[in-house]
Amino acid sequence: MRVIVFVKATPSSEAGLMPSQQLFADMGRYNEELAKAGILKDGAGLHPTAKAVRVRFSGSERTVINGPFAETKELVAGYWLWEVASMEQAIEWLRKCPNPMPETSEVEIRPFYEAADFAEVLTPELRAQEARVEAMAAMQRAQLQPYLFFNGRCADALAFYASALHATVGMVLRWNESPEPPPPGMLAAGFEDKIMHCQFTVGGTTVLASDGCGGNPAFDGFRLALSVPDAATADHAFNALADGGRVDMPLAKTFWSPRYGMVTDRFGIGWMVMVPGQKP
Repeated sequence: MRVIVFVKATPSSEAGLMPSQQLFADMGRYNEELAKAGILKDGAGLHPTAKAVRVRFSGSERTVINGPFAETKELVAGYWLWEVASMEQAIEWLRKCPNPMPETSEVEIRPFYEAADFAEVLTPELRAQEARVEAMAAMQRAQLQPYLFFNGRCADALAFYASALHATVGMVLRWNESPEPPPPGMLAAGFEDKIMHCQFTVGGTTVLASDGCGGNPAFDGFRLALSVPDAATADHAFNALADGGRVDMPLAKTFWSPRYGMVTDRFGIGWMVMVPGQKP
């Protein structure tokens, strides 16, 4: 079952008093234990209601009410979202929690409604609508990442991007390290110590890569778009990528960017290097 755990506000939280270093450390250890147990799904502290607004609904009228709000004991200062086996388990975990406030405080546990709770009112049409909303929400949390296959040159590519783009190399798994062997005949001869899967990060984007199973990959029909903050960084990245590769469009000023160019690197990957244009 899913439950939300409300940390009730106190005079200290409504005054904007920050937690002590000791409380911050204690809460960090507690949250770490929740995460290790697979219970913690989300959580955050909230600003005092002096920074909040409420909207009152009355028929077709909407009235905005600015904080702060009275009745501190009825307000919320923070929350956790937990997934537990039962309310009893949630209570046991909450008993282990440090007091989140410097004064006497209360924390409330409330279960979420689940789809089964609405069985009597959910028509097939409403169930379909719920399914559409859930699918849309799930896709908004999805990630789309490029996955590049280098046909035996993946280790060289990792070293090149680490040098040219200051990429950070993450996990690297080779075929001979896989917990399960590939199906017979899938892997080309000599690929046993090649990279089965790896990842590297450029700026805020993680790229996935592999040597594949053998074959001749063709990097046609796409380019990786690299946005950098200024012309000097664009020059450095473009020239580094062009080393051993091919300049397809020299860096220059365009109507959409103060610096834009296209290059194909030594591995056949096409890049667009650009400085974002100024917003109007």
